[in-house]
Amino acid sequence: MRKKRRKRKKQKKIAEKSSNNPEEESKKRLYVLDFDGDIKASAVESMREEITAVLSVAKPQDEVVVRLESGGGVVHGYGLAASQLQRIREANIPLTICVDKVAASGGYMMASVADKIIAAPFAILGSIGVVAQIPNVHRLLDKSLIDVELHTAGKYKRTLTMLGENTDEGREKFKQDLEDTHGLFKRFVSTQRPQLDIEGIATGDTWYGSEALENKLIDQVMTSDAYLVSHYDAAEVIQVVYQQPKGVAERLGLSFFSALEQKAVSWIGRLTQTRGY
Repeated sequence: MRKKRRKRKKQKKIAEKSSNNPEEESKKRLYVLDFDGDIKASAVESMREEITAVLSVAKPQDEVVVRLESGGGVVHGYGLAASQLQRIREANIPLTICVDKVAASGGYMMASVADKIIAAPFAILGSIGVVAQIPNVHRLLDKSLIDVELHTAGKYKRTLTMLGENTDEGREKFKQDLEDTHGLFKRFVSTQRPQLDIEGIATGDTWYGSEALENKLIDQVMTSDAYLVSHYDAAEVIQVVYQQPKGVAERLGLSFFSALEQKAVSWIGRLTQTRGY
């Protein structure tokens, strides 16, 4: 009963504090997320949780800032990452992407979703292209009298292989797949940033921050630190980080060893006192 009274009293104080500070309630919030992308875009797993958390509390006057660093990687991984960022746009929450080092290929595809892209003067941006390479050791195996058999159901189930003999037809189909993926990439970026001359910049080339501004790849040249600091007076800046929750077994294990450690320390203390140490 006493605990309930304390809880109600605490809630009342919080409510009174909020009502006495209307400016705090209406103050803009900047939710800051970090995305450090590897070739698989593994960071998307944490980012999707962070975005879900932000969207549950963010208001239209707030802003989401993503500090993005990535040289690109697999198409499906970065396609999912870009789709996660689109959730913010669809919720009508302003989205700003800050690039301090690199946002190339799939990294730039993610950045293109933003309402505003900001990059440091020497950040690398662009690389709107597709690349794939497959080593082939067929001739080496042939010299060693080693045969490799590949059986498929479906004409294009395998176009190029590492071990078997590749055909001109397979090569052409592989190249066509790359062109189709490149076309999809270009259409996505041009839809997000219609101001771009997509055919002029979708060559796989990259640009530094100042040059990227001239080519309309970004909207402003500035570091992420300078951008966040410029909002400190007018907004509440909140860092959002997702941490994987611990399993029940792990929590119980830690509790057990903590209790065991306390018992051991207590026992050693009594032992040393008995011996006069």
